[in-house]
Amino acid sequence: MREINQRLRLIASRLVHLLLLVALVAPPVRAQRAELERTIRQRVLPNGLEVIVVPSQGVPIATVELVVKNGAFTQTPEYAGLAHLFEHMFFKANDAYPEPDAFMDRAATLGAAFNATTREEEVSYYLTVVADSVAGGMEFLNAALRGAQFRADELAREKVVVLGEYDRAESSPWFRLDQRIGHQLWGDFWSRKNTIGDRTVINDVTPDQMRRIRDLYYVPNNSALIVAGDVQADRIFAHAERIFGDWPRGADPFASAPVPAVRPLSGNKGLIVEESVNAVTVQIQWHGPGATADMEATFAADVFSDVLNQPASRFQRRLVDSGLWQGVIVNYYTLNHTGPITVSGQTSPAKLREALKALDAELAATLDPGYFSAEELEAVKANRAVTTAFGAERASENAHTIGFWWSVAGLDYHMRYIDEMAKQTPTQLQAYARKYIIGKPRIVGVMLPDGTKARLNVTEQELTGLGVTP
Repeated sequence: MREINQRLRLIASRLVHLLLLVALVAPPVRAQRAELERTIRQRVLPNGLEVIVVPSQGVPIATVELVVKNGAFTQTPEYAGLAHLFEHMFFKANDAYPEPDAFMDRAATLGAAFNATTREEEVSYYLTVVADSVAGGMEFLNAALRGAQFRADELAREKVVVLGEYDRAESSPWFRLDQRIGHQLWGDFWSRKNTIGDRTVINDVTPDQMRRIRDLYYVPNNSALIVAGDVQADRIFAHAERIFGDWPRGADPFASAPVPAVRPLSGNKGLIVEESVNAVTVQIQWHGPGATADMEATFAADVFSDVLNQPASRFQRRLVDSGLWQGVIVNYYTLNHTGPITVSGQTSPAKLREALKALDAELAATLDPGYFSAEELEAVKANRAVTTAFGAERASENAHTIGFWWSVAGLDYHMRYIDEMAKQTPTQLQAYARKYIIGKPRIVGVMLPDGTKARLNVTEQELTGLGVTP
């Protein structure tokens, strides 16, 4: 084990030196925004639809993506899971293609590869086509968007598909742990965080519920059209005006259906489950910053997580190289309506108590002077800049990234992200940890192998009392 750890430290050390070299030879990261402003073109149509175009030369293909500010965060309990089901119904019978075969035949004619995704704060529909079929691809999306029929027979079939996805997810013990922690972490906001939703709600869905979602959220002033790839911006704007320009503007969906605030945690909570697993899984979660409420903290959160996750960091050496943990990952998930902070890892039953205490101690130590070195910060900043640049090289990935940030935090957030990451200092990282992690209410979830709870005599109350203090 010692030899393995030494090799891991050597590899990690070389990785850090490589990233430092990248930081030296890569263009200054503060030039990233200027580059994005040069390449990204945007225009808002009179009906409120935001059109974003990212031209790139090279492979003669393009991705067309429609993004709607829908998703789990719009779901009251009686609609839990229906944003996702709506996504499944999008590419079904519509007025232009009333038969499923006709719809699929048109996709084949375009040579389109298409799909869709539902997340907490966005639903996106996208297709990739050869560059000279972009206008046809936009018309294809428009037909599905505005002419959906929500036939009862298709809804019944697609409901079975979604429930099958639910069954597969529910068969995983890690999914069940995550669901139980989610209930504790979000309370009555849970339906707005739980994308997969509620089985009963999905089973009882009606076409009228699908139409209500469309009429409320699928309006141009709550949507963005993103086209990335081998295209000319002026032509895309003209196509967008012709195809989507007569899409009627709707009322602000969040005026009639406002999203309530997330209720703060009242204190620490512990949760223990037993499953047929071999190792102990620990998942600790806090309420983190929201992208609008505390935007500056979201940048610090990402750098904080990146530094702690580096194999050569003090955090990893004290917890993983010591043998207490098999692995530990720190993560912040940027969302507008309170993003979760998660520290997760695996250990053995015999080391559980010692591992948890060491984790708490190391989190508290992040407030110590000198915990974060300038070299570590520069390495992770350079890594983020390089991986972002690589992602922008793929039209499809670039469109997905822009769509996510547009929905969650706005396009300007995406354009300034690398610049703001580059500004982060140890003081800002520690301010973030002090405000959101150290001594703050949290949920400590532990999944144990069957029969371990009684053998260890571990209780949820014990987990509740483990919180770190400043």
